Amino acid sequence: MRLGFWGVRGSVPVPTPDVARYGGNTSCVEVIGDDPTHVVILDAGTGIVPLGHSLAEGVRRVDVLLTHLHMDHILGLGFFAPLFRPGLDVHLWGPSSTMQDLRTRLSRYLSPPLFPVRLRDLPSRLTLHDTPLGRFELPGIEVRAELVCHPGPTVGYRLDDGGGTVAYLPDHEPALGVRRFPDAPEWTSGFALAEGVDVLVHDAQYDDDTYPAHVGWGHSALSHALELASLAGVGHLVAFHHDPGAADYVLDARFADPALQRWSFAVTAAAEGSIVDTVSAWPSSRSATRSS
Repeated sequence: MRLGFWGVRGSVPVPTPDVARYGGNTSCVEVIGDDPTHVVILDAGTGIVPLGHSLAEGVRRVDVLLTHLHMDHILGLGFFAPLFRPGLDVHLWGPSSTMQDLRTRLSRYLSPPLFPVRLRDLPSRLTLHDTPLGRFELPGIEVRAELVCHPGPTVGYRLDDGGGTVAYLPDHEPALGVRRFPDAPEWTSGFALAEGVDVLVHDAQYDDDTYPAHVGWGHSALSHALELASLAGVGHLVAFHHDPGAADYVLDARFADPALQRWSFAVTAAAEGSIVDTVSAWPSSRSATRSS
């Protein structure tokens, strides 16, 4: 299993030259498996727009897994070309609320006055699913979804294709309300999803200096992502959901810190156009001792 990054920015898309290398599109990750006729996509930020245009005519089924319905994670959905491909089998998964199902919630965006086309008028063969908590199956992939710490109904996902495992927690604040982070695993939001995975894609919007001004906003400092990755024993942490105000040179400096080398797992910053492979996720020093 490989991950292709199409949108890595948080909160709002940034169309400026100073973010060109890491990218300015909001959250969207393609899960690249062995079946070219089936595509799995994590979140539908503005990165899903170029991804949609790149999909081959031979694709027969598309599954889009939404973590939550904040605008930066669904903003590209109305411009996702496969939704307008007649007869294409498209499945949208996302959390319901205590009062409304996913269709009702999404229809508040994909309908006038916010959008000119209604969900019911799309020509694709569209199926909406309220994401079940626990395990469910997609073709060739087992998915596990659990609620995580972020404002509003929000889930994280764990994917397993039998050859690799990925945890995707793009908007997550596990340090919220914790006297000392990380706490014991059973009290740590997201731990069950991240435990032992090859690749953890995790919110790292802030640094330690800026996080205190944003406590409760639902996002993590890089140090929190590192601590969770260490507690969970992952092979590779991909820092994600970059602050829209963080220019390329800011992220360069953050991820060039020599202190990152002390961790027992690989650490990289997500960038548009990059591909991460679960097979090569584990550093050589860990490969002989990785858990199954």
